[in-house]
Amino acid sequence: MDFAGKDKASYVKETFNTIAGRYDFMNSVMTLGLDKRWRRKVVRCVGAAENKHILDVCCGTGQLSLALAERVGPRGRVTGLDFSENMLAKAREALQHRPWPERVHFQRGDALALPFPDNSFDGATVGWGLRNLPDLEQGIREMTRVVKPGAKIVSLDMAKPTLPVFKQVYWFYFERVVPLLGSLFTGKRSAYRYLHDSAVQFPAQRELAQIFARCGLIDTRCHNLAGGAVAIVEGTKAAGAVIRHSGFTR
Repeated sequence: MDFAGKDKASYVKETFNTIAGRYDFMNSVMTLGLDKRWRRKVVRCVGAAENKHILDVCCGTGQLSLALAERVGPRGRVTGLDFSENMLAKAREALQHRPWPERVHFQRGDALALPFPDNSFDGATVGWGLRNLPDLEQGIREMTRVVKPGAKIVSLDMAKPTLPVFKQVYWFYFERVVPLLGSLFTGKRSAYRYLHDSAVQFPAQRELAQIFARCGLIDTRCHNLAGGAVAIVEGTKAAGAVIRHSGFTR
């Protein structure tokens, strides 16, 4: 990927700040409206329920955070974290249209150095965010550190389908059609070209499940969606697991 002379973190931040205004619309267009259904499945996988406190890393415009908030009830909480100011602004705007804004707190922060104590959350999610991290394993370890033993970490992201023909159609759509749609609807073709390039370099779903295990999670597994074009990958923090803060600045 060409980051135009910038490091990945700076490039990604600038990219998402630029497309924040049309991000949700483009998600619906690219996924043919299936993104809402996929988020509901993530909510079930992470075990969001009454009184739980769930962390949503790389929360973006907050759509997954809001879906989680519907399940945790009036005494539950959701914390959404992202490093894009413009994406967070859209998330806070969306929250004001919900009847329970007190359930969700959005804050700016670094996914590689989460500003939370160990064992703070009853689960953690990340939607289309892991592939944007400069250090994938560090991001997973940080999520593991801040959830309680027995809690789940669940990722929703693009995957790598293996079915003949469908695989070729998928990559053609993602490489050629998605950047064209991005150019038409946002004027930012390069941003949606980045989405393709980052998906190419992102580990396939089974490999990501193995990385979850390497980062200290157990019972790791993946669930294919849309014929394997998208996947949910999950793992559980083992009882007694010790994952210490790595020393990154909070």
